[in-house]
Amino acid sequence: MNSRVAVLAFVVLLVGSLPAGVGALEPAQATASPVTAESTAGPVPSESLASVGTNAGSAATSGSEDVVLRETVLHHRPDDPDVFEAELTVHVPDSVTELEIELAGAATVESMSGFERTGERTFEWTEDTDKPMIRYTMPADRRGGGDESGVGSSSEGYTFIDTGEWGIVPVPDVGISVRGTESVGLERSARVDGPGATGGDIAFFGEVTEHERAVDGGRIRLIVPEVADLEESPDAILTALADARERLAVGSRRDEVFMVAVPSDIDWGSKRGIQYGASDAWVVDDATLDEPNPVWLHEYVHVRQRFSGRSDDTAPETKWVVEGQADYYAGLLALESGRTDFGDFSGLLERGERSSYADAVLSDPSTWDDPNTPYTKGALAYGEIDRQLRIATDGDRTLEDVFRTLNAQEGTVTEADFLGAIEDNGGAKVRAVAEQYTRTESTPEMWSRSQHRSAFDQEVAAFEYGLGSDPIEVGGQEWPRWTAAETSGTDGDPDVIAVPAGEPVTIPSTVTNAGDREGTYDATLEVDGRVVDHRRGTLPPGEETSHALSWTPSDPGEYDIRVGSDRLTAVVRSSASVTVTDLQVAPDSIEPGEPVTATATVEAADDRPAAAVLEFRTVDGTVANRSVALRPGETTTVDAELRFDEDGRYEVAVGDRTAVVSVGGGPAAAVDDVPGFGMPAALVAFVTALAATLLARRG
Repeated sequence: MNSRVAVLAFVVLLVGSLPAGVGALEPAQATASPVTAESTAGPVPSESLASVGTNAGSAATSGSEDVVLRETVLHHRPDDPDVFEAELTVHVPDSVTELEIELAGAATVESMSGFERTGERTFEWTEDTDKPMIRYTMPADRRGGGDESGVGSSSEGYTFIDTGEWGIVPVPDVGISVRGTESVGLERSARVDGPGATGGDIAFFGEVTEHERAVDGGRIRLIVPEVADLEESPDAILTALADARERLAVGSRRDEVFMVAVPSDIDWGSKRGIQYGASDAWVVDDATLDEPNPVWLHEYVHVRQRFSGRSDDTAPETKWVVEGQADYYAGLLALESGRTDFGDFSGLLERGERSSYADAVLSDPSTWDDPNTPYTKGALAYGEIDRQLRIATDGDRTLEDVFRTLNAQEGTVTEADFLGAIEDNGGAKVRAVAEQYTRTESTPEMWSRSQHRSAFDQEVAAFEYGLGSDPIEVGGQEWPRWTAAETSGTDGDPDVIAVPAGEPVTIPSTVTNAGDREGTYDATLEVDGRVVDHRRGTLPPGEETSHALSWTPSDPGEYDIRVGSDRLTAVVRSSASVTVTDLQVAPDSIEPGEPVTATATVEAADDRPAAAVLEFRTVDGTVANRSVALRPGETTTVDAELRFDEDGRYEVAVGDRTAVVSVGGGPAAAVDDVPGFGMPAALVAFVTALAATLLARRG
């Protein structure tokens, strides 16, 4: 690898691949077993069936000059089942000048190349290779909360385990810190070396059969180990999960959901399933779909809870929402799909009326004498708030709208956020109901069958959302949109746009009320499952409206954009993705004040779509910016009109190309005077970087 000499700028990233803990480790109630799914309108795609050996967890981007790719290969050690082995390889692009990784606390390093130790758990890239590697082991068995140390009460049962014959383990968390001359993105992939499968956050070691269901631009992967004895058919489980995905209109739909059926004869404690990471989960193999609270659906609801991905994503006052919401929707989905009846649903929620739970204040965890309180009283209170919201709005608003709002929020979800979203959707009276049942010991009574029909069976507006026909804009400029075949040679995938990092992207959207009553719509722009922009309004039946929704990507990488069921792939790139091959000025001699056109010839720097904001620079600094997008292998020209007010010979620069224009025949402005070129600029950048490094290492 070429040594780095002049550092022009630096960017720092600290990225953890997984939440600090487990998304949903609390037990699903024994009385609330695994649930069912709901039915979907229209046919469900048929499942595919394949035997799985080595399995990739997530797609990787290779050959990109603005993405750090982190590959993890997991190795089973059947003769030493106390630990499993992880081999981490980092693909470092040329724009990166410094890189440091931090391993999880329980990691034991066995070998490495291209790294040197800088602390107990930190390792620095030596720059000897652009693919540094480190091999280490992690504890396989974890109990209770399943943290990286494996520490937990033995009475809480296993969260992850390796029996020697088979194992289910978490993919280790790794922090990465980067500095470089360009902004870079981070992508990761994981696979099991040998029999097994992984979704990127959970991995299974052993012989498995994978069942897959295509769902609205994504897929659900159900992993059935050879050692498991599945109570339900794979087709029934996939149908239930696909129905739940369609029915829950709460944003945060992951492209891939990965679920493993684990043998139920292990000491899991009171746990019947857990959800871990972004969209991975395991569920015991004897879980069924006709119980009041199906575990399969409970864990799927957790997958959709983007707002609770990390332990600090919900304030103490709102922690009850995570499990109360999961139990409530799992039960409601089972009821609405016809797999259970109202008596089952009522029995599920009535648990919250029992004295051991009813005396607790949901917003004050110190009052929870029983750790199952958020499941029991939480589910009942959540359900009653949902019912009151439906009644107050004639079915126009539900707690799914609040759920979606919480998913769109950045940072910790507080009680004020939760109550504010309820008031925003249902008014002060519904907020008062929520305050009563969450801030006091007051406990609602389970409603009757007729009350359920009045609130839940109302006619509602039916909205259809999609991409509009207006052009996409980037930085206020009309932007090209290509088919997948034009960029990667594949057919059937979503259309592609290439976007410069840091530039605002405007996506046209349409909303149509296809129902028979007026209602409130929520037009959302989702990027990788996160709502990044939102418009709300009312629309009469049969009417259509449009909105321009916006997003500004900060880091290079590949992103999935959704408006309703329509999708786009956004490839976000840094300026390193575009190479300037030529620069011409015409005419090359002008009088002061006359226009001159500078034309840069540019091409894509690698085999991916490219995008950049080109800077046209003179001795006065950057005098024009032009955005450009290119398909792989494409070449184009970009123009800017410039003017000079005084006599002289002026140098124009774009990228590392220069051209000279003569104005009135005066003396030339030297090459080294153009910002970003020549020895002075490189020297300043080098000194700046060196000073920053020395300061960072002092003490």
